[in-house]
This record gives sequence, C-alpha cells and structure tokens, in this order.
Amino acid sequence: MTPPFTRYAAIDWSGAKGSRHKGIAVALCEKGNAVPQLIHPPGEGVWSRSGVARWLLKAAAEAPTLFGFDFSFAPPFLARGSYMPGDDVPVKAPLFWAYVDGICDDADLGAASLLEQTHRRHFYFGKADGIKADFMHNRACEAHYNADGGGKPSTVYDAIGAAQVAKASFAGMRLLHHVRPHVPVWPFDPPPMSGSLIVEIYTSIAARAAGRPKGRTKMRDLAALNDALLALGSAPHEESPPDDHGADALVTAAWLRNAAPRPSLWTPPALTRQIAETEGWTFGVI
Repeated sequence: MTPPFTRYAAIDWSGAKGSRHKGIAVALCEKGNAVPQLIHPPGEGVWSRSGVARWLLKAAAEAPTLFGFDFSFAPPFLARGSYMPGDDVPVKAPLFWAYVDGICDDADLGAASLLEQTHRRHFYFGKADGIKADFMHNRACEAHYNADGGGKPSTVYDAIGAAQVAKASFAGMRLLHHVRPHVPVWPFDPPPMSGSLIVEIYTSIAARAAGRPKGRTKMRDLAALNDALLALGSAPHEESPPDDHGADALVTAAWLRNAAPRPSLWTPPALTRQIAETEGWTFGVI
C-alpha cells in the first residue's frame, strides 16, 4: 500500500550562513498533471529555513502532502559504527538531530558552527586537513546509488566547494528535529496511513527521470525546463523561467507526484532496519 497523498512538494535547500537564502526554492503540485507552482514566502521575498518549517507545518495540516528535501538526513553510520568516530554523539538519527540542534546556536537553523568548531576534525575544508579521500565516507544508500550507475553523491564530511552538501545537511537535521513531532520522516518513521510525510530527495534522480543526461541535470532555460516537465506528464511552466534552484524544485515536485504511487520505492531491498534507524534512505533509490 502506498500513502494517499494529494499534494507533492519539493524543497531545494540551503545551508548558507545568514537568515535569508536565495538557494532555497519551494515547489508544490496537486494530483493530476497541473504544472507545479513555486511557493514564495509571504511578504518576505526570499525564504528563511525557519520560514520553510512554518510553511511545512501549515501545509501538512491543510492536506496530505509528501514533502521532499534535497539534503542528507543523517551522516554515514554503518561503515564506522558512529556518525563522528571518537566523539560522544547519539547513535540513532532522531536523537542525533536533537543533538545537532542543541549544540548549534547559528541563525535560522544554521549549523556551520558544528562543522567549523564543535566537530571540526571530521570535516574536510582544504589541503591543510590532509588527504581528502580520508573524509569521503558514504551512507549505504549513496554507495548503492553509485554502484548502480547513478553517480557519486557528495558526502556530508566534504565541506569545501560549491557542490558540498555538509552545511545544508546539518542545517536540515535541525529542521527535521523541529518538525518531526508533527510530521513523520521516512524511513525513520513508517509511511502513514493518512496525513503528510517528509522524505529525502536527490534532485538529480528527478532530472534523470525527466530525460536530462547524466552530468547535465541543471535546467537554466524555459525550453529545457518544459521538456523535463513534459517527460514527467506535467503541463508546461508558462511564467518567466526560474533560476536553477526553482527549476530543480519544479521538476522534482512533478517527479514526486509520479514516483509516490510506486510501492517498490517504499520498500528498497537494501534498506534494512538498522539503516532506517541510523542513516535513512534517499527516496527513489532502489
């Protein structure tokens, strides 16, 4: 049985410092084939992370909604038996989210201080930290995705460069800690019989499903965006073309609408109970 959602939301996330983040984009679509719509924060222009949390809780109460966030919901655990080997940290993801939230006082659910100060030795910021390969630890779902030809996702321990997901992921864990009492988070929680749910997404999976070639998943013009939406059975986007964050969110919302009814995506064979409790799983990786 697949959860009975009536709306699908994709959030392109950001871990940047500060209180407003141009890298955040939120898209929402209903059942059917209507084009997803970009959601803007009321009267604010640019999203804050806490604003996304407030919007999510309101939207979840309005209708059964599947929310997809583009960040890693937990660090790798299985390969080394700890999120931060040698440091005293929790061993289950929801407890780790609470730990992250408790030690970070960064603005707007930020978590840069965790990387830069509290657990600095676990993160790669440049050559002074040693050999980068020594920091390249992956979760089971990331290794599975890579082995299946999907590509090599970034690790949360890599904190350098434009492609790094470290700050965004730990900031996202703070958000999960705040919203989980109200909205369950898969696979740490089972899909509900009714109501809303949060899952981890990888926008490149949606782009590839929409026909974008490997290594060229970004859509920076209206024609490319609408080709992707058409491939996913969606009506076209008829407004001004969004930036690449907005395009990612629009296409991923349309992909979530198609993917959510597929039972196989909710029961990946490689997803064990231990993985579900510690590392989580990216929805769409089977």
